[in-house]
Amino acid sequence: MRMKLDPMTVYGFAFLVFLYAPVLLIPLFSFNDSTVATFPMKGFTLNGYRLMVNDASLMNALKNSLIVGIGVSVVSTAFGMLAAMGATRYALPGKGPVMGTIMLPLVVPSLIISIALLVILRKVFDVPLTLWTVAAGHVLVCVPFSMLVLIARLEGFDKGLEEASNDLGESAWMTFWRVTFPIALPGIVASLLMCFTISFDEFVMAFFLSGTDQTLPVFLYSQLRFPNKLPPTLSLGSSILAASIVIVIVSEWLRRRGVQTSKPGAF
Repeated sequence: MRMKLDPMTVYGFAFLVFLYAPVLLIPLFSFNDSTVATFPMKGFTLNGYRLMVNDASLMNALKNSLIVGIGVSVVSTAFGMLAAMGATRYALPGKGPVMGTIMLPLVVPSLIISIALLVILRKVFDVPLTLWTVAAGHVLVCVPFSMLVLIARLEGFDKGLEEASNDLGESAWMTFWRVTFPIALPGIVASLLMCFTISFDEFVMAFFLSGTDQTLPVFLYSQLRFPNKLPPTLSLGSSILAASIVIVIVSEWLRRRGVQTSKPGAF
């Protein structure tokens, strides 16, 4: 008896292979004893990881990206939360045009935004290019993503809970802290992770707005011209991939635990 294959199953499997196979080759070649990422591999070595740890410039670029990414995720989520509450809780005059203006970075190419920010910062305000300018540009791009995530979360629960809190005498701040914030927490965590990922990966804006302190994508782009820099680059990519997998697993575990403890009768 011949087994029939579902076309959608075949398509899904082929899509996953096409999407993730190149990514999985990164940790494989990070152990290759060669400066060329090609088969057959010459041997197994940890030299790339040793070079990665001892490369001060690479570690400094990684530190810059982590600092910028964490700062951008926190600031963007704070702004996104305020915008989401304004969009879902109040009938503000001109809300449509304001929301449309905030969403513009989603449709305007990053290259155009980067050039515009570069001209404004250098020609108009004469601001030196530093990690602060990179972070400011990333906040501009990340706020719309944060707002979309948080709007979906804030529209998904009963607003009567906030009204009940106000009727019981709580202030607006305590209502937010005791009612709105715990309910919106999954969306806040999702916004933090999304904004951090966008900022950590962003290249075009960082390329235009960074000065002498480069972020990791800009630094890696400048190093790929040199073959001897490939092993530590692959090792760093493998380390980031492993850390990302751990973060996703932990986040999913926390989400499932939160769902289970929120069931009636759970302790």
